[in-house]
Amino acid sequence: MKSPVFSAWAPASRCLLAAVLALGCLAPATAGLFDDDEARKAILDLRQRMTDSEKRFAEETRRSGEDAAQLRRSLIDLQNQLDATRAELSTMRGQQEQMARDLAEVQRQQKDAVQTVDERLRKFEPSRVTVDGREFLADPAEKRDYDAAMAIFRKGEFANAQLVFVDFLNRYPKTGYRASALFWLGNAQFATKGYKDALASFRALVALAPDHQRVPEAALAIANCQLELKDNKGARKTLEDLIANYPGSEAAQAAKERLARLR
Repeated sequence: MKSPVFSAWAPASRCLLAAVLALGCLAPATAGLFDDDEARKAILDLRQRMTDSEKRFAEETRRSGEDAAQLRRSLIDLQNQLDATRAELSTMRGQQEQMARDLAEVQRQQKDAVQTVDERLRKFEPSRVTVDGREFLADPAEKRDYDAAMAIFRKGEFANAQLVFVDFLNRYPKTGYRASALFWLGNAQFATKGYKDALASFRALVALAPDHQRVPEAALAIANCQLELKDNKGARKTLEDLIANYPGSEAAQAAKERLARLR
């Protein structure tokens, strides 16, 4: 059986206990209310920072994209410039190669032209020749004409040889071939029995070049012309002079034989 005191206290104690419990429950609820606000505020702040960060990132991304696009455009422009430069260099290289070929062709043509001019000049340039022991300068045409006259004489065409030698002496009055040409002209004239003309030719040789190696032969030929012209006295004088002036020559030996026959 419960005590009355206890019985009287029990309701009051229950009320007091409920109030205490209520206060105990109220305190945590209030504290939780304040904690939620701060958490929400922290979340909002975090969201704001995240939003700001996203905006900054987006802006930086946009700027990076623009920079990358500008860089790509710059790279494309640079590549185009490089391609244009390469094309220009290739064109210049081709032009240089063509210029080098043209220059080589011009140089070749100049060389050919110079060679042609040299060859033409050589046709007119005097050359040193030696005839009958005498050395002198002769024009190419002069040498050609003399050789042609000698070729006709060697063929035995003495009448034609006379014409050619006379023409030669008229065209080249100061030629170094003159003494030799007179000698062969006299021989051609003698061969065709033109003794007076031959006599004149041989005497012209002796008067022109008394030291010429053909003079002893010309002197002997003069004596022969005199003999053919029945000038025995003149022939004898010519032979004696020949022997006296050119004692060691073959013509002098022949002169002695002829002189012996005249006696």
